[in-house]
Amino acid sequence: MSAIPTDRSPESTLAFLRSGYRFVGDRCDRLGSDVFQTRLLLEPTICLRGRAAAELFYDPERFVRRGAMPMRGQRTLTGVGGVQGLDGEAHRARKAAFMSIMTPAGIRHLGQLFDDEWRARIPLWGERGPVALYEEVGRILTRAVCAWAGVPLAESEVARRTAELHAMIEGPAALGPRYWRGVLARRRAEHWIGDLVDRVRGGGLPAPAGSALRVFAEYRDERGRLLPRRIAAVDLLNVLRPTVAIDRFVVFAALALHDHPGWQDRIRGDDTATEAFVQEVRRYYPFFPVAAARVRRSFEWQGHPFPQGRRVLLGLYATDHHPELWPEPERFRPERFAGWPGDPYTFVPQGGGDHWTGHRCAGEWVTIELMKRAVGTLTGAMSYRVPPQNLALDLGRMPALPPSGFLVDAVRRTG
Repeated sequence: MSAIPTDRSPESTLAFLRSGYRFVGDRCDRLGSDVFQTRLLLEPTICLRGRAAAELFYDPERFVRRGAMPMRGQRTLTGVGGVQGLDGEAHRARKAAFMSIMTPAGIRHLGQLFDDEWRARIPLWGERGPVALYEEVGRILTRAVCAWAGVPLAESEVARRTAELHAMIEGPAALGPRYWRGVLARRRAEHWIGDLVDRVRGGGLPAPAGSALRVFAEYRDERGRLLPRRIAAVDLLNVLRPTVAIDRFVVFAALALHDHPGWQDRIRGDDTATEAFVQEVRRYYPFFPVAAARVRRSFEWQGHPFPQGRRVLLGLYATDHHPELWPEPERFRPERFAGWPGDPYTFVPQGGGDHWTGHRCAGEWVTIELMKRAVGTLTGAMSYRVPPQNLALDLGRMPALPPSGFLVDAVRRTG
C-alpha cells in the first residue's frame, strides 16, 4: 500500500476558494496523479478525478453522503435533511419520488411552459434597452417551474423568489455578505414552501396529481410517516432551485453562440447538432466544481488507503476536462459528442452513475430539454445584438458567470 500524493499546503481552503473550478485538476496535473490528499476546512480530504475515480465515487458500498457536504452548503444550497444527504433505502425511496415527476411527458410540458414564457417576454425586451439574459431567464424559469410543480406564484412575487433561489445557489462558496444572503434566502424559501405544504395537507390548497408539490406534501417514509414540513419544503426546493440554476447553462450557451457564431447555422433546425452543442456547453463551461462523499468503511484503491469517515471530493469540472478522456479539453468542440456512447462516468457535469438509484442529478434530462429549447429560441425565434461588455469567466468564482450577466439589446421576434 502506498501513501496518497499530498498537496504541500498544510491547509488549502483559501487556495480552493481562489482556484475554484481548477483546484482539483491543477493539483492532479502538478502531482502527476488523479488522486491526492489535502486539508480543506481543517479536515483531511481526498480529491479525485477521472473515469475510474467517478465509478469508485458512485459505489454505494464504498461511500455515503451523510455528513459529507459542509454545513455552509446545506444551509444555503441543498438544505438540511434533503435527498442529497441520504443513503441506502432511504435515499432510493426519496429519489424515486423525484424520478416520478421526471417523465418524458412531464419534461416536455415543462419545456413548453419555458418556451411560452420566453416568447412572451421577447416583445417586452425589445421595448427596453439592454437586458441581462441571466436575470431574465432566471425569472422565466421561476415562472415555468413553479407552474409545472403546482406552486402558486403571483407575478408580483417572481423577482423576489428568483432572487432567493439565486442567493441559495451563490452562497456555498461565498464569504461574508454573499454567504449570509444565501442563508437568509433559504430560511425564507423554506418558510414559503412549508406554508404551501401545510395548506395542501390541510385541504386548503389543491395540488395537481403528479405535481412536485403534491408528491412531496404527501410523501411518506418507510414507516408510513409524512415528511416533516421543513424536509418536504427542502426537497420541493430541490426541484425548483436546480431548475432555476439552468439559467447559467443558458447564459453559457448564449456565450458559446457568440464566441463560435459558425454553430448558429449548424444547429438551426437540426436536433442532433443542437444536442451535441448543448452537451459540449455542459462539458466545457463551469457548473458544479465538485461532489462530496465520505468513506463508508476503510478500503484500498489503486494501492492507496481510504480510511473510514474520510471526506472525498470528486472533481466534476476536472473530470469533464481530463485530457485522457477529452482530447483538447480546453477547446469548445461540440462535434466530439457525435455518436457519443453516453458513458455515465466520463461526463459528469451534474454527477455520475445511475439517475434512478444513485446520486446523479434527477433533473439532468430537464436541463438538456430546457437548454435545447433555449438554443432553439436564440437561433430561430429571436434576433438580438450583443453590445460591448465584460464576458470573461473567472474560474476562481464559484458559481461562475460573466460579470455582465450577458447583455442583449435590439431584441426582435423572428419566429
